[in-house]
Amino acid sequence: MLRRSSTLTLDLQKICDLLITTFSFMGAYVLSQHFFPDTLKDNLTHSNYYLIMLLVIISWFIAFKWINMYMSYREQPFILFFKTVIKSCLMGMVLLSIALFYLRIPGDHRFLLTLFLFLNICMLTIEKFIILKTLEKLRTDGFNTRRILIIGSKKRAISVIQTIEAHKASGYKIMGCFEIDPDRLGQTVINGHKVIGVIDTLEAYCRNNIVDELIFAVPLKKIANGEQYFILAERMGIKVRIVPDWQLHYLEYRPNIGTLRIENFLGVYNMVIQSTPQNEGALLIKRAFDITFSLFCMLLLSPLLLGIAIAIRFYTKGPIFYIQERLGINGRIFKLYKFRTMIENADEMRKDLENMNEADGPVFKIKKDPRIIPRIGHFLRRTGLDELPQLLNVLQGKMSLVGPRPPIANEVFKYSVDQRRRLSMKPGITCLWQISPNRNDMSFEEWMQLDLKYIDTWSLFNDFVILFMTIRAVIAGEGR
Repeated sequence: MLRRSSTLTLDLQKICDLLITTFSFMGAYVLSQHFFPDTLKDNLTHSNYYLIMLLVIISWFIAFKWINMYMSYREQPFILFFKTVIKSCLMGMVLLSIALFYLRIPGDHRFLLTLFLFLNICMLTIEKFIILKTLEKLRTDGFNTRRILIIGSKKRAISVIQTIEAHKASGYKIMGCFEIDPDRLGQTVINGHKVIGVIDTLEAYCRNNIVDELIFAVPLKKIANGEQYFILAERMGIKVRIVPDWQLHYLEYRPNIGTLRIENFLGVYNMVIQSTPQNEGALLIKRAFDITFSLFCMLLLSPLLLGIAIAIRFYTKGPIFYIQERLGINGRIFKLYKFRTMIENADEMRKDLENMNEADGPVFKIKKDPRIIPRIGHFLRRTGLDELPQLLNVLQGKMSLVGPRPPIANEVFKYSVDQRRRLSMKPGITCLWQISPNRNDMSFEEWMQLDLKYIDTWSLFNDFVILFMTIRAVIAGEGR
């Protein structure tokens, strides 16, 4: 019954969200017609209007499912719903834009779609807020509650009770605790909650009382034939939560930047701590975009690439490309390609120029480097065009379009433990440092912090913003 009710509620949410999205599009169209008629330019026919509306519904339906829009209102804060709404709407807009591009629907829809996106985010956010606050009020008044039985009565059980009592609006009602040791029967655990039974009588209690969830807050190895209680809960349709008895619990460890999750590893369930992006779907899109965009750029810019190669051979003898070993994800060595902007023996000269180094930290940088090839070398570095051959590294999968710049091994040896985390994500051609207005005056520590910020806040949207700003910087001649 609970499962059917939950499924029905979920279906109603989906229908409601799609209706709100449809009304947002209709509202954006009406507002455009009455207040901004010039933006439509009479190029959106009725048939195209209904076709775009259909594409909106399909795109948003896929986005809602992809982004996991439908979380439990009982356990999540409002800010998480707000972020999910924004992510879902942006993903829907990306899918819609792709569909409009391939179907080649005539007309300039940019203003209409921008207005629709704004209205849609606002209306969905208001909807989620109203639902969340309504449910919180109902639970506070005693409706829509979930009755919980806690197995255990010591440190872990006390922690669970305190957490539940700190979130009264979540609607969890603690019925009491069950213990392995019959001598603890009737004892008070905390705040009036008592041990009301022993685990041997759990089945009888669940048969005669309403129990929605069991929380095991006791080391499972201490429960004889513990699996029978999980089987019992499964057969009775009771949800089970387990507070783990791993060593991390005793250390009271909480990751500052990473996340904790349970994962099936070759058939064995284990706890994973990870501080890098985990959205495999979004990372797959990132890789697909890397391949598509880099291949497109190489074909589009092939005359420019050829012209740069000819110019390098004209101004200097030696190879066109500079190939250097760099470190990729988690320290994997790969060969990075660049247009050569320095004289042939530049690496050998570096030792003699160490006293001229103007950068702090392990990096080496001289603003007026005497090793740079006159004219063409300075031009390529100023515009950032010397990095274009790294599109080949992107196609190979060694790099991404956006990501922390790949360091050389000698630099990494001097990294602090925290700084080495920048190797946990695939390196890129551009990142936050490259689009910073004061990048040339930035300290090494600030540069590292920007790379770590990129990893901690990674999203497809951020990647697109960084890529757009990089292209703008190259066109404006602000490469370096």
